[in-house]
Amino acid sequence: MSFFTKERRLILAIETSCDETSVAVIEDEDKVLSNIVASQIKSHQRFGGIVPEVASRHHVEQITICFEEALKEANVTPEELSGVAVTYGPGLVGALLIGISAAKAFAWAHQLPIIPVNHMAGHIYAARIVQPLQFPLLALLVSGGHTELVYMSEDGSYEIIGETRDDAAGEAYDKVGRVLGLKYPSGKEIDQMAHVGQDTFHFPRAMIHEDNFDFSFSGLKSSFINTVHNAEQKGIELNREDLACSFQASVVEVLVTKTLRAAKDYPVKTIVVAGGVAANQGLREQLGSKVKEELPDVQLVIPPLRLCGDNAAMIGAAAFIEAEKNHTADLSLNAVPSLAFDRMKN
Repeated sequence: MSFFTKERRLILAIETSCDETSVAVIEDEDKVLSNIVASQIKSHQRFGGIVPEVASRHHVEQITICFEEALKEANVTPEELSGVAVTYGPGLVGALLIGISAAKAFAWAHQLPIIPVNHMAGHIYAARIVQPLQFPLLALLVSGGHTELVYMSEDGSYEIIGETRDDAAGEAYDKVGRVLGLKYPSGKEIDQMAHVGQDTFHFPRAMIHEDNFDFSFSGLKSSFINTVHNAEQKGIELNREDLACSFQASVVEVLVTKTLRAAKDYPVKTIVVAGGVAANQGLREQLGSKVKEELPDVQLVIPPLRLCGDNAAMIGAAAFIEAEKNHTADLSLNAVPSLAFDRMKN
């Protein structure tokens, strides 16, 4: 029996895995009727990072407002919906529970099924909002908490073929930004500075030549911090733009090299770049150029900036795949903060 029995295929989606409260209404997998995002960045900037308790409190304050705005903007009533999708992991446990509790309450009140969605699958399916995806597919997931290469043989199939062994790329950006005295989150500013500077420091490219698709950014982070601290102790002033450029050049070269090698070893039709770091212009430019040069028959899909960060539209897009497989949950659904895709067995 088909999941969708109503006149229109509509799903209301909820995303509260970290510091963005978001509710969206999606139609037919890729039509975004509304995508309300309430950001908490200003509240966390003074702490230099995400404070879980503060994030949870903001979600409580904003979630009902986001529900109302999303339905109003989409011009949709609860009776027209086919289901409620919600992120159940990975993420901050308190933040996830706010979204899950709201999904349960809404679903119970309107007699709708609940569709649990993996946050990282949502990031991948943000690409479907841009254009149809061709399989097999390779996704490069880069964010503050994740850096991994995911192979997809078909819709809804996820296997990790490479991941970071320590820091995620986005985490390294935030720590480097702190050393440079930049406001959190600092990724965008580092990217802008990198386009002005030169790669004069030649920081290490960890694991770039190793026979695997894993990543490591802790050595790069340590090298950057040591370079800056040693200069400060000697009273030497370093060019901040050059520092940013050298750091980004290292991150981007490793990400691009490993992604291209994986795409050749696992012949794919599509490469998707997803997650917050997918907004990085240096990464977008380098990967776009290299894919065009080395893999001209492979389509590269990178979502627009508004869909790179956490948002409910991407959760809704992924939910259609889960719904078609009849992957639903009851009111016992719980948060899984460390939820992860399976590692591919070699």
